Amino acid sequence: MRNSKVVSLEEAIRKSGLKDGMTISFHHHFRGGDKVVNLVVDQLARMGFKNLHLAASSLSDVHSPLIEHIRNGVITKISTSGLRGELANEISHGLMKEPVVFRSHGGRGSAIASGVLHIDVAFLGASSCDELGNASGCPRSENAKSICGSLGYALPDARYADHVVVITDDLVAYPNVPKSISASDVESVVVVDSVGDSSKISSGAIRDSKNPRDILLAKQAAKVIINSGYFKDGFSIQTGTGGASLAAVKYIRESMVEKGIKASFALGGITAHMVKLHQEGLIGKLIDVQSFDKVAAESIASDQTHQEVSSVEYASAEHTGSAVHALDIVILSALEVDVNFNVNVLVGSDGIIRGAVGGHPDTAEDSALSIIVCPLLRGRIPCVVPKVTTLITPGKSVDVVVTEYGIAVNPARPEIAGRLAEAGLKIVDINDLAAKAKSIIGEPDPLPFGNKVVGIVVDRHGDVLDEIRNIED
Repeated sequence: MRNSKVVSLEEAIRKSGLKDGMTISFHHHFRGGDKVVNLVVDQLARMGFKNLHLAASSLSDVHSPLIEHIRNGVITKISTSGLRGELANEISHGLMKEPVVFRSHGGRGSAIASGVLHIDVAFLGASSCDELGNASGCPRSENAKSICGSLGYALPDARYADHVVVITDDLVAYPNVPKSISASDVESVVVVDSVGDSSKISSGAIRDSKNPRDILLAKQAAKVIINSGYFKDGFSIQTGTGGASLAAVKYIRESMVEKGIKASFALGGITAHMVKLHQEGLIGKLIDVQSFDKVAAESIASDQTHQEVSSVEYASAEHTGSAVHALDIVILSALEVDVNFNVNVLVGSDGIIRGAVGGHPDTAEDSALSIIVCPLLRGRIPCVVPKVTTLITPGKSVDVVVTEYGIAVNPARPEIAGRLAEAGLKIVDINDLAAKAKSIIGEPDPLPFGNKVVGIVVDRHGDVLDEIRNIED
C-alpha cells in the first residue's frame, strides 16, 4: 500500500522521537498472556534508552523481566493500576528509587485526558490492524493468532499520546472495520509473531469458583441485591473479578427469570456469565471496557449491542457522560475491609503488593449500591480488620459488606439495613465481625514495614490517598 505505516519495531521507536526520561504506555487487555511490554522494553534496552517512565494500565506476573530493566536504569518510574508476581514482590521490598503511582482505571483515564499523565509514546497491542493503523482487539483473518476483545484501556492512550505505535500479529487488508483505534491516531504499525496468549486473558483474579464458601457468599450477595430496593426492571449492574462476586450473577439470574425483571445494561469487565444473560434477553446491553474471557471477546466482535467503551467514558469522575454515573449496583471483592468500611484490594496481609486498584473505587463511589463480598478469614488471615493495610476505596463509598458470618450495612444507609432485616437477612455490626475474626485467630503481629515509600495511591480525583512502605524480611 502506498501510504503504509508498517515498519520494524526499531524503526517505529526511532520515528517516535522517544528520548531518555520520556513516558511510554501500554495496555493490559491480554492480562497474563501479554507479550508487548517485554518485547518493547527489551528493544528499548538494546537501543540504550534510560530513565523511562512506564505508564501501563496494569502489570502482572508475566512482566517480571522488567526487574532487570529497572536495575539497569532503563525504567525508573512506573504508573499503573496494579502489580503482581515477582515484579510486585521486588518493588514491595524497595527495588525502585521512586515510588510506583497507583491509579484506578477511571483515574488513569482522567489523568491522561487532562494531561496530568502525559504520554510521549504509546505502544498498543492489537489483535488485528491494517497498514494505515486501523486496529481492533478482534481478529479479522484466517491467520489470526490472538483475541482480546475490548481495547477500552488503550483508547485514551491512542487519543492523547503524542505518538502511537500499534503492534499486531494479524496484518489485514485495508480497511480493518469495525475498528477500535483509528488510523488517524496512529503513526506506525509493527508486525510481530505474537502480541499475546488469548488463553490467559481470564487468568489472575478472574475465577469461576466451586468453593463452598464462595458459593455461600454469592448466594448471600444475591439476596442483598434482590432485597435492596434496587432490584427492579431496568436496573444496571457490574461485578468484580472475585469468585463470589462472579458467582452471584447466577443466583440473580434465577430471580430475574422468576420475577420477570430485566437489566438495562451490564458494565465493566464483561464475562461469559454476563454474555449468557444478555443472549437470554435478561440484560439489554453490555458496555465493555475489558473482555474478561474469550466468550466475551468473541461476543463484542459479533454483537452490536455489546459495545466497547474507553476507560474515560467508563469510569472517569470528571467525564459527565461516564457510564459509572448511571450504575445502580456493583458487587466487588476485597483483600481487607475495616470497621470504617474502608477497603484494601492492593496490598496483601504480608505487606506485599499483589493486586490492582482497578475500577474498585470508581464504581463504589458512583453506584447507587456498592456491595463488598469477602470471607471473614482466608486461612489464618483476617479479612475484616480494625484498619486496612492500604486504603484504596474509602468507606463512605461502601454500602454493604457480605461475609459468611453476617451482613454489615454502612450506618449511612439505614434504609438498606431496614429492607434487608425485613427480608430476614442476618444484619451484624461490622465491629462485631472484626472482633469475631480476632477471637478466632488472635492479634496478628505488626508487619515489618520500613521507612521507604514504594507506592503512592492516588484517588480518582487526583489526590494522594495513601502510601505503601517497603516490607522488610
